[in-house]
Amino acid sequence: MTDTNEISDPADLRRLLGAAMPRAVAKERVALHAKDREWIARSPFVVIATADADGNCDASPKGDPAGFVEVLDDTTLAIPERPGNRRADGYFNILSNPRVGLIFLIPGRTETLRVNGRARLVRDADYFDRMVVKGHRPILAMEVDIEQIFFHCGKAFMRSHLWEPEKWPADTLPSHARLVKEVQTNITQSVEELEAYYSTEVYSAKLYAD
Repeated sequence: MTDTNEISDPADLRRLLGAAMPRAVAKERVALHAKDREWIARSPFVVIATADADGNCDASPKGDPAGFVEVLDDTTLAIPERPGNRRADGYFNILSNPRVGLIFLIPGRTETLRVNGRARLVRDADYFDRMVVKGHRPILAMEVDIEQIFFHCGKAFMRSHLWEPEKWPADTLPSHARLVKEVQTNITQSVEELEAYYSTEVYSAKLYAD
């Protein structure tokens, strides 16, 4: 352990960071602008942050063809659920604490669209028919009532060079199958069996149906 100087006072934190930029404060909105709708229509990927009633957090990625998130009206979004590992950590969080945060990404763009609001889960709705992909309707959908929306600047993406392959670090990590075998001590399958299970071909075949 190293010596640390913890920040525990909000006023101290504000002094350290400085005053929020007026433009950053003023950019918050409570309803979708036409440009927000365009961004969501072009986004194939969103990260959903949740926390349960005790504050235990989860951040979960969701991805589908661009425009998979349905805009129901100026203050409501719907995000479809596809087959997955069935942990459903974020969904169980929503049942005890409906507060959610969303970050919409567009490949190649350094800016993101951030949405905060309240969520609910629905097992079916008429718009599910518009969410069909490869013949499969969503398992359920998460509706989000928007309370805050704004565009976030691209500094984090620029610092990380996320969209610049020529600046990516060399990938020296083991394959996902080998990582699972090394990290999860209760795994009985061989590396070869895991490589087959996690192969692109196998995963692609069950993206929309178990």
